[in-house]
Order: sequence, then structure tokens, then C-alpha cells
Amino acid sequence: MKNFARRLTLTTCLLGSVTAAAYAQQFTPQVQEFIKVSAPVVALTDAKVIDGTGRPALLHQTVLLQNGRITQVGAIKKVKVPAGAQVINCAGKTLIPGLVMLHEHLYYTMPVGGYFNIAQMPYSFPRLYLAGGATTIRTAGSIEPQTDLAIKRMIGEGKLIGPDMDVTAPYIEEPSMDIPALNTVKGPEDAAATTKYWADRGCTSFKMYMHATRADLAAVVREAHARNLKITGHLCALTYREAAEIGIDNLEHGFMASSDFVPNKAPDVCDNNVRQSLLRLPVNSPEMTSLIKFLVGKKVALTSTLTVFEPYTGREVVLGGGLEALIPQMQERETATWKQNQQRDTASVRLFKKNMAWEKQFYDAGGLLVAGTDPTGAGRTIAGYSNRRQIELLVEAGFTPVQAIKVSTLNGATYLGREKEIGTIEAGKQGDLVLINGDPEKDIQQVRQMEIVFKNGVGFDSVKLFESMKGKVGLN
Repeated sequence: MKNFARRLTLTTCLLGSVTAAAYAQQFTPQVQEFIKVSAPVVALTDAKVIDGTGRPALLHQTVLLQNGRITQVGAIKKVKVPAGAQVINCAGKTLIPGLVMLHEHLYYTMPVGGYFNIAQMPYSFPRLYLAGGATTIRTAGSIEPQTDLAIKRMIGEGKLIGPDMDVTAPYIEEPSMDIPALNTVKGPEDAAATTKYWADRGCTSFKMYMHATRADLAAVVREAHARNLKITGHLCALTYREAAEIGIDNLEHGFMASSDFVPNKAPDVCDNNVRQSLLRLPVNSPEMTSLIKFLVGKKVALTSTLTVFEPYTGREVVLGGGLEALIPQMQERETATWKQNQQRDTASVRLFKKNMAWEKQFYDAGGLLVAGTDPTGAGRTIAGYSNRRQIELLVEAGFTPVQAIKVSTLNGATYLGREKEIGTIEAGKQGDLVLINGDPEKDIQQVRQMEIVFKNGVGFDSVKLFESMKGKVGLN
């Protein structure tokens, strides 16, 4: 009787596991419409593979996917394709890991009267992120965290299309700016209570904002680190050095938000001279070298968000070619703003190039540089399109394509503590990878030619997803 009970328990557990595994691959008809590959065994043959590790690319490779995982990666002559596998000939094409992007949002710039504001895009942005190769994202600051958490759940249940999500709680910000959608706290006790509240509801990251103080950060670090959760920041009142001393894990926007070089800066005060102080600072200054060394020593990661700072002059209206994604009114708005700013952003161009150089210096010094896009700002940055553009801009900054892809894949996975599961194309990893019709090493803009984005071994039609969202951004 005892043996029978044990067998019954074991059988029940096994059936539960099978059911859970099968359920994870169930999708609604609305999602299935965009799935191009769903076979249990898939062989991607004769591909160029940039595996995300930083190692040189390999030619004529076969990648086997089985039940959502990568089982083999090797030369086409050495990997035997199992009988019954779906074979996809990748000659002339490139495989990269699914992007792991750490400064994403599910909202877009939507002014309220004359005030800056942001509005949730719960349907279009998750789709566009996946279409643009992002299989994992961190929402670096939420305005509707309950919506973000629900979307994360519904994507996991196969009801919506989108990436895996690390959901950040509402911004930790002191009252200061008239942005209706922005969360505020009043002092460190409130900051600590906010952290506990949203951690209990499933948020896994926290973000300090511009007017948060040293006491606010210390309170959030205390509560979040006790739960093994991480904190990032778009700072101003706090310097990078102060934040690193207190225990912040990540800093956003490269060095564009660093107030460390403001003369006579008052503690806990957001000084309007940050931009001017950075414009005055030489690219190869000993002061920046010292700050970089300090941050690397403290193991503070830095997020590159070059897309949100890209100048207007001589560049695209919407980064990555996504103008048609916007509703007509937004297309008109962005085009008009773009025209008005042509040849009028020389200071922005100088600072943009400096920040590129500083990010490369941080990377070369051994710092963990990760990537994101920040679809806010003036409204030129749109999910999906901007993720591909971020890789192009890293190359413009002096990174090789292989380095830029590593920053946008493995480095993000490493920061999230998921490098054993995602971020590279290696046997045993989750089947997250992107098939590109071209060679980004020959021309980095070929990264835009994504065909299939595999998430957990299921291949989504990138082109079809982008097409489905044309004229939708600004609605939902």
C-alpha cells in the first residue's frame, strides 16, 4: 500500500510537471496568429552565430532547440539533426541571443495640456519589444505597476505577446515636478513603506528619481536588499559617488545624469547646472577617470540609453525607422519637432558624443555596461524600433558589433542574475534568440532585418508584429 501511494504521488507530480510544461506553451488564437515556428524540435542550420559571450562569431553553425531550450550549438557538419525536426535554413543569416534590455517602459510621452506627461501603452509596446528582439526587459520605472504586473502574468499565460518582464515599482521621487503620472514619496519612511508595499505585490526592481535624497536611497536599499532585490536610479540630487557609497546597484543614462561635477553642489539638491558641468568636463578628464574607477570598484552597473539622447540634426525622426508606428497626430507632432531642431542642437551633439566616449571608458575599465532605450523624452523613442537602434548607436560609440550585442544580451542577463538561463546562445540555455536576415558585423543596420524572434523556443514573426502595430502607438 505504501509503494502504491508513493507511485501514485510520483505519477501525480510527473503529470503536474507535464501539464505545467504544456500549459506554458499554450497560446490564444490572437497570439498564435503571430507564431511562425512552434515545433517541439527546431534545427537552425548553416547560420552565422554571434553568441553574446563576446567571443568571435562562428560561421556555418547549427543550433538545435528542443522543448524550449537550446540543446546543441556546433558546426553544421558535426551536429546531427534529429528526425522529425523542423529545419530552418539560415544560410546568409545571423543568429544572436534574445536582447535583454534594462531601461524599458510600457508608456509613451503624451502631454497633458502644457505639462509633460506619459500614458500607458499596454498592448502596443509589449508586442513591439518582442518584435524588436527583446525577449527580456526591465521596466525601469512604472506609472501603472498593477498594469505592468498583469501584463507580465498574461504574457506568461499565452494571452498577450511580449517579453519576459522584470517589473520595477513606481518611481521613488520627492515632490518636485508637475508630472501627473509620476509617483512621489515624502521622506525616507514613506520611501521604505513604498518599497515594502510593491515588493509584496511582485515588483522586483526599484528606481530612485531625480529629487530623491541620500536618506531616501538608504531606506530603499535597506528594504530592497533584505529581499535580494535591486535598485537603480536616474539621479540628480544624489551624485553617482554618493549613491554608490550608499549601495545603489545600477545608474541610468550613462553619465548624462551625473551631478558629480557641478561646482559647489549642495547635498540633496538637484542642481540645474548638471548639463553645463558635463559640457565643460573634458572627455579624458582625471575626474571622470576617478569616478569610473570608483563605480567599477563598487560593482555598480551603468545603463546606456543612447537612443533617448540621440540628436536631431541629420538623423531619423523616430529612431530605428518607426515613424509609421505612431498615430497620425503623433507623426505630425514628431515631424514638426524634428524640423524645428535641425541645426539647432550643437550642444546636444557635443554632449551625446562625450557620453558615448565615457560609456566606452567605463566598459574598457571593466564596468558592467548594460543597455536600454527609455521610450520617453521628446517622443522619438518607441519600443522595438529603439532596441535595434541602441545596438547601432553602441557601434557608433566605438564598440564592435560583437561587443554591442554582448552589452545588449549577456550583460543585462548578468545584472538580473539570470546569466545561467538567458543572454547567450549556448547549450542548456533558454531558447531565446533572434534570426536576422543579414550580417550585423558587415553592416550594423542589418540588425533591423529581424525575421524570427524565438522566446522559449517559440518563433514569433517579427515583420508581422511590426506591421500589426503601425498607426497604433498613442492609442494603447
